Amino acid sequence: MSVDAGQDTAHGTPDNAQPRTSLDTAAARNLATTTKSAPQMAGISSRWLLRVLPWVQVTAGTYRVNRRLSYAVGDGRVTFVKTGSEVRVIPQELGEIAALRTFGDEGALTALADRFVQREFEPGEVIAEAGRPADTVYLVAHGKIEKLGEGSYGEQTRLGVLADGDHFGEQALLSDDGTWQFTAKAATATTVLALPRSALTSLLGVSDPLREHLEAHRSLPRQRSNRKGEADIELASGHKGEAALPATFVDYEVKPREYELSVAQTVLRVHSRVADLYNEPMNQTEEQLKLTVEALRERQEHELINNPDFGLLNNAEYDQRIQPHAGPPLPDDLDELISRRRGTRFLFAHPKTIAAIGREWSRAGIYPDPVEVMGSSVPAWRGVPILSCNKIPVSPERTSSIIAVRTGEDNQGVIGLNQTGLPDEYEPGLNVRFMGIDDKAVINYLVSTYFSAAVLVPDALGVLENVNVSNWR
Repeated sequence: MSVDAGQDTAHGTPDNAQPRTSLDTAAARNLATTTKSAPQMAGISSRWLLRVLPWVQVTAGTYRVNRRLSYAVGDGRVTFVKTGSEVRVIPQELGEIAALRTFGDEGALTALADRFVQREFEPGEVIAEAGRPADTVYLVAHGKIEKLGEGSYGEQTRLGVLADGDHFGEQALLSDDGTWQFTAKAATATTVLALPRSALTSLLGVSDPLREHLEAHRSLPRQRSNRKGEADIELASGHKGEAALPATFVDYEVKPREYELSVAQTVLRVHSRVADLYNEPMNQTEEQLKLTVEALRERQEHELINNPDFGLLNNAEYDQRIQPHAGPPLPDDLDELISRRRGTRFLFAHPKTIAAIGREWSRAGIYPDPVEVMGSSVPAWRGVPILSCNKIPVSPERTSSIIAVRTGEDNQGVIGLNQTGLPDEYEPGLNVRFMGIDDKAVINYLVSTYFSAAVLVPDALGVLENVNVSNWR
């Protein structure tokens, strides 16, 4: 056997190394007890929505929201199909226009949809001008349009923003003598579908159902309603003597919305040998259950934001959805968002959106004071806390949304729904049910949480959409 030069054959150490005089630490660890941490989980977020949302006990799994009767105002959004660069409106989606809301003749709707013409506008180009004849119905397929008006002193004022799915010029369906009350100007490259009054007139000449429907809609008596669209309550004030007082009643919605509790579930599986033998110094089943509950709570918050039925992003009314004026979340955008409702309690935004808000504050030289929420200091605008929620999606185009809520049942706001007192309850609204041991000696536990969210009145929830979170100006 050969020996490398310079190597101590007796101890296997280099010639110039000192021999060890004590027990090596690597060997000593064989007789030592390690100090262990509990299992850690990187996927746990702050879950502010679950923490600040008032939770209402729901019996029988259903919560009914009774409201005053509201009249439909036709402010729904229209959906399109796109083939290459060509855009067409889905005929049935024309029912989102108030004048066509109850019209169900699919043949006539298809013929009407075929008469819409696609038009492209560059940024700054005027689409409709105030005071000119309003002889065209416009559907916004893509882009952003500014509504401009004239102020009290002749200055130009911004009345609002129209975006994908919005429409304007509906009066052209009912009359040929109307005028535009505002100027519509493209803020970005914009694609619209336009229906000229002349094209509609030619269709009315061959479509009796559509002509009769529009004539009937034009002759309908206008229901009296308040500024929120609710059926009016007749009142009298300022009178003297024995004036005849109006009689009234408060009308309710005939078919109020009902929210059923949703569920998030999983089956936790723990081998009996693990549960029996490996429980020191930590209980294996408890640690497994703790991390499973954390994952369920994360899913619960995700559903409260994104669920197509009760998620906050999908339940905001269209008149409570606004668009940013310039792309990034400017202070003016936040002002408009919180002014849409009385007593805005919280703003929720993705962390990237909160960073974008901070950049705009710094750029404008504004440094709002933070506020304290549940012992934590968080940024705030006009005293309204801005809470982080990483469940709000950020699109591939780097746009996101900011959610504004008023909370509480007594405040006619947004509330969370759950049911407590469940069998084998582990946490409020979450239970762990033993499902038995299978033939492989694996113990099964069913872990379930039941929840939903309800918007008591429409203006309790608002969304600032299409916020640019990567605009480094």
